Amino acid sequence: MGWQQSLQESDASKVRTIYLNEPLRNSFCKNCISTAKYSIWSFLPRYLYLQFSKAANAFFLFITILQQIPDVSPTGKYTTLLPLVIILMVSGIKEIVEDYKRHMADKLVNTKTVIVLRENTWKTIMWKEVNVGDIVKASNGQFLPADMVLISSSEPQVTCYVATSNLDGETNLKIRQALSETSEMQTEKQLSSLSGKIECEGPNRHFNTFVGTLYLNDKSPVPIGPDQVLLRGTQLKNTQWILGIVVYTGFETKFMQDEDMHYRRNDVYAMARTSNLNEELGQVKYLFSDKTGTLTCNIMTFKKCTIAGIIYGNQSEKSDTDIRKLSLSPSVITDSCEFNDPRLLYNFENGHPTKDYIKEFLTLLCVCHTVVPERDGNNIIYQASSPDEAALVKGMKNLGFVFTARTPTSVTIEVMGENFTFEILNILEFSSNRKRMSVIVRTPTGNLRLYCKGADTVIYERLSEDSHFMKETLTHLEYFAKEGLRTLCVAYADLSEEEYQQWLTQYRKASTVIQNRMQSLEECYEYIEKKFLLLGATAIEDRLQARVPETITTLLKANIRIWVLTGDKQETAINIAYSCKLISAHMFRIQLNLNSLEATQQAITRHCEALGTQLSKENDLALIIDGETLKYALHSEIKRSFLNLALSCRAVLCCRLSPLQKAEIVDLVKKHVGAITLAIGDGANDVGMIQMAHVGVGISGNEGMLATNNSDYAIAQFSYLEKLLLVHGAWNHFRVTKCILYCFYKNVVLYVIELWFAFVNGFSGQIIFEHWCISLYNVLFTSLPPFSLGIFEQCCSQKSLLAYPQLYKISQAGNTFNTKVFWFQCLNALIHSFILFWMPMKMLEHDMVLQGGYTTDYLFLGNFIYTYVVVTVCLKAGLETQSWNKFSHIAIWGSIIIWLVFFAIYSFVWPTIPIAPEMAGQVKMVLVCPYFWLGFFIVPIVCLTLNLIWKSIRNTCKRTLLEEVREMESSRAQRFHPTIFRKRVEAKKVQMFFATPPHEVVLQSESFDQSIPRGYAFSQVEQAVITQEELIRSYNTTKSKQDKVTMDSSHSRQK
Repeated sequence: MGWQQSLQESDASKVRTIYLNEPLRNSFCKNCISTAKYSIWSFLPRYLYLQFSKAANAFFLFITILQQIPDVSPTGKYTTLLPLVIILMVSGIKEIVEDYKRHMADKLVNTKTVIVLRENTWKTIMWKEVNVGDIVKASNGQFLPADMVLISSSEPQVTCYVATSNLDGETNLKIRQALSETSEMQTEKQLSSLSGKIECEGPNRHFNTFVGTLYLNDKSPVPIGPDQVLLRGTQLKNTQWILGIVVYTGFETKFMQDEDMHYRRNDVYAMARTSNLNEELGQVKYLFSDKTGTLTCNIMTFKKCTIAGIIYGNQSEKSDTDIRKLSLSPSVITDSCEFNDPRLLYNFENGHPTKDYIKEFLTLLCVCHTVVPERDGNNIIYQASSPDEAALVKGMKNLGFVFTARTPTSVTIEVMGENFTFEILNILEFSSNRKRMSVIVRTPTGNLRLYCKGADTVIYERLSEDSHFMKETLTHLEYFAKEGLRTLCVAYADLSEEEYQQWLTQYRKASTVIQNRMQSLEECYEYIEKKFLLLGATAIEDRLQARVPETITTLLKANIRIWVLTGDKQETAINIAYSCKLISAHMFRIQLNLNSLEATQQAITRHCEALGTQLSKENDLALIIDGETLKYALHSEIKRSFLNLALSCRAVLCCRLSPLQKAEIVDLVKKHVGAITLAIGDGANDVGMIQMAHVGVGISGNEGMLATNNSDYAIAQFSYLEKLLLVHGAWNHFRVTKCILYCFYKNVVLYVIELWFAFVNGFSGQIIFEHWCISLYNVLFTSLPPFSLGIFEQCCSQKSLLAYPQLYKISQAGNTFNTKVFWFQCLNALIHSFILFWMPMKMLEHDMVLQGGYTTDYLFLGNFIYTYVVVTVCLKAGLETQSWNKFSHIAIWGSIIIWLVFFAIYSFVWPTIPIAPEMAGQVKMVLVCPYFWLGFFIVPIVCLTLNLIWKSIRNTCKRTLLEEVREMESSRAQRFHPTIFRKRVEAKKVQMFFATPPHEVVLQSESFDQSIPRGYAFSQVEQAVITQEELIRSYNTTKSKQDKVTMDSSHSRQK
């Protein structure tokens, strides 16, 4: 194997030496992790650097500096400084709050506890205190705090099971085995006396590789490979305890190379972990989703079965005719529940003609597996590396066929209170090529029998001519496949003693072959796995999370393309894609499973040519590719062609991917397609793509180790994505774009007036407004309307957005904010500024004498105009508001009142407060002038009348689905013509949906597949450090299992 290469072949600079029981010599990275951006000391310099790295802030800082130089700027020193300081303070508070949450999340991880050997005794310490070289003890169900080398365990053959779904997305448990040289080191005294060192490769992010050597004093060096390594983030399963030596900690662990993890509680609320990406939620075009723990609950459930041509399960009341109809209909999704059909046991117990088939079927599932039973009092706990096998054995237990004991040579089952023991003669192991597993047993009656379960394709081609119920079972399998269930066919064959002995001789010969042993064994298995008699089939549900099919259907209607990126097996992923309605029965499939660059290039080119002019356009196709093929597809020569092919498909399914490949796919789309991407996942293997996408969403799943710490948003269920995107995404996009456009508008209106005034004053540099009035324009007098638009505005109700997902296309396409819209808003502001300056200017063109002998000046005109500007821009916010509420009224009318009150007070502050002497008494002159009140009503009306006319014309001549929905929401419209309006909305909805429908193309049958696959339910470990047969033959559950390590009950629990 590759990991057995010597360390001398590696980069010598990366070699790490770890000394056993010599902590002072092991100086490496601490196990404390931090995902926060700031510390107390680094906050101010780093925050200021980040803020002034933004062009806008840097520009205003430059203007502020210029304003501090006398005679350079006509405005005051604080005109720009004050607003800039306020903005920086508000932004700084926001950064502090968000970073505080990160610190708290880090604290949850760092303060988790674990048992380590310190000073010759077991002590409980926090994760952050774990050091390289520590000997750690972990118990069943615990997550591992660091990368470590397994040295001993409670299980036979010093093995252990670990769940790695957080790292690679696979549902099956992985087997790890300690070295025989350390297997007996279990007590404190033995462990404390360990002397030697471990030399290994330096920290890296490759999950499946490890190169190391253990040097124990007075013993020969022992190679260490990935089968002895337990990674941070994995969870110990079906194992009482393990002991390991820490080799990597903190950010040097393989898990933390580009990312981080942390625990979360269940039942969490959706949380925005950033406030900078809200508008992008409304523009997502490509959604990249993990499968395990994201779409599914990672819970396997025995749902249905067919025995001797009779279907059993919660849909068993349907006739065979109904089943045939369902097998030809679109995917049917049933409620998740355990197997529940009393007819099965009734037929078994009451002499039904199929009684013997039922007994043999249930017996086979109790005997043909690699599950190990363990007793916990009166309960039996089943250990299994395959969750599918565990589900089947548990299902049989509920039916009265209980797997009770395993010894190295036999299994015992209890049937209706009576025990039966089967002698296990041989185990013909599962592999991806074989797609089946078999056991040869001697039954309690002394007969030789071969039990087999596997994919229908491999079972059916090995059936005897005497086998019955083939057609009926195949119909039922198609029905199960339509439901998205994972199926297994089960069959058996009786063997004669002579036939078995001949095969056994051949088997022993094949098992001793030096070269290509596995191939020789599989050829040997073929010899005896034949002439099967079909018993039936099982159907297992990989339970989906709540409302996943409905959510995916809705997102597809919203023109969001969904790509599933998973580390799980292809058959499993395809089944889930069907059950969650990502792939439909009528969809053609393109499957790429190749093992060379040349073959991959030829296949992609052939498919692209078959699509012809429809290439890069959305077609009703599904692309399925595995990780090995993707490695070649992402090669520079064909990467672009692969992307064009993928973009031509409505759904893309990528299987057996590494975390790095997930990130590469997201990066490929992000760089070459001008669209917003979103990645969602729950495990550490999803962190790369979550960070790579424009928007990252972490799911707070059930396993505890989550990717939420690296996400922009955290939600508890995939179905919440529907509301997050279609409601909050659309709202936020409308809010942010309106807020931005409005802020541009109101500033152009004010400051272009200075340009018009320059034509009057001969470009002397004189400004028409008082300095502090300019400074407080954005900070005080017109600050509330943008807040109202940016926080409370709604394009339409939540109910309508969910009922009409096509509305999402408006924000997705950027129809509310683009270059055309921006320049139109600027032109509108230019026209308003022209009216706001020249109308008052013409009203006061001739000098006038006021009461008390006062005459008018430029500032008198300026206060006129400034008041009209405030009134106009506030009322313009009202025109932009589509969802009026009390905050809208407070923002609009309150802003006008704030200016008038401020104007009244500000005119009397001098000389009490030595500022703005030119404003003294201005309110007395302005408010008593009849021209002021005339213009107060006329000027804003003239400005906004143009907008009203334009809005009316647009909504009448170019109505969109949004206008139709808003009109339908109107209580007045509903009261008079509810049916008419609903019909109009539905018509507009259909029109919008079919504006760019998926293309239907005539495809070559040899290039595209439309048959419905029947995924077989196997997620077994392959090519492990120890074979399944060796592992289960090491168990004897008839003996009470004693803890091999004597742990002092009075352990010192010191921090």
